[in-house]
Amino acid sequence: MTGEAAGPSRDASRPIKVVAFGGGHGLAASLKALRRCTPELDLDIAAVVTVGDNGGSSGRLRAERDAQLPPGDLRMALAALADDEPAHQLMVRLMQHRFAPVGNPDRRAAGTRPEPGVSEPELVAEPEDAAADQVGAQGRAGAAPAKAGWGNVDRRIASLGGKHDPLAGHAVGNLLLLGLMELMPDPVEALEHAGRMVGARGRVLPMACHAVGIEADVRGADPGRPGEVTTVRGQHAVAVASGHVEAVRIVPSSPPACPAALEAIRDADWMIFGPGSWYTSVLPHLMVPELAAAIVASPARRLVTLNLAADNETLGLSVADHLAALHWYLPELRIDVVLADAKWVGEPDPVHRAAQALGARLVLAPLAVADGSPKHDPESLGTALVPVLGSDR
Repeated sequence: MTGEAAGPSRDASRPIKVVAFGGGHGLAASLKALRRCTPELDLDIAAVVTVGDNGGSSGRLRAERDAQLPPGDLRMALAALADDEPAHQLMVRLMQHRFAPVGNPDRRAAGTRPEPGVSEPELVAEPEDAAADQVGAQGRAGAAPAKAGWGNVDRRIASLGGKHDPLAGHAVGNLLLLGLMELMPDPVEALEHAGRMVGARGRVLPMACHAVGIEADVRGADPGRPGEVTTVRGQHAVAVASGHVEAVRIVPSSPPACPAALEAIRDADWMIFGPGSWYTSVLPHLMVPELAAAIVASPARRLVTLNLAADNETLGLSVADHLAALHWYLPELRIDVVLADAKWVGEPDPVHRAAQALGARLVLAPLAVADGSPKHDPESLGTALVPVLGSDR
């Protein structure tokens, strides 16, 4: 038995309202896929973005400017929804451009390299740390004191010949969003303005009104004491921690949810969770009490897109365990469809049983890029989503 029959009755003449949850590259792939569905389906897309990032450029802006929200994942979502018109794509390239240290001969091209499997002009950001790593170890000694519940924030500042280079590692779009949020009292208004600058085919919303911290209890985080459980603080630290994550939480535990996100959830026809870093991009949405209550109460259908491979924070977790984690953090959550890649899912029976436990049916389809790497191909993902999202038309 699936939960699909419980979906809301909808006027077929109006757009299908889709809310996608996540952050980083996983959410960007999902949003690009949804944008590709629009020729066949009339979609009204809203992205609800995790706001726990404290690494790289976003982490520096949180520490140095007390940024209300970390802008990196919000910027990536805006870029993923951008219109294909050349002027809008040029704006995307500008927002994605990341400053390399002064003196780097390739600095004009820094931050504009496309991901493998993604062709021009659909340029995406590098991971937050990738460009920041270019600054070298010189700035690592200048780490900022941790704010309560935020964990240690990486403040790598480039230097060349003893001179500070405060722009190195920052994406232009991060600075733009920071400026808009300082200029406008409502961060949603700032994001809507940025969306118009790139012709976004949808809305980008933060999951909470203020940045949150992410912390986890990790067994074996210290290789010298493999049986000991320690608390790892900060999204970046959790994402790269060795060992087994026993539990994850946000700080504060009850941040104010974004009202526009709550409204989008109430009006949704479909909600999509994943792909993305499970503990630091997908599950945090289920930990915001107001957001979780709205997700449970919404009459929308729910779809989970599974990752193609475990990342560092979920090593040792089976595909079925990823689904079980959703129930662990929000027991009332029911799912209608679980979408997975037939090649990467492995033995499908455990995943099928885990999907059934959530009330869902398992849909297998080719979702990965052609080069064999564990990355979602937006075109293939969009092709798989069309018959699912359009099933009630």
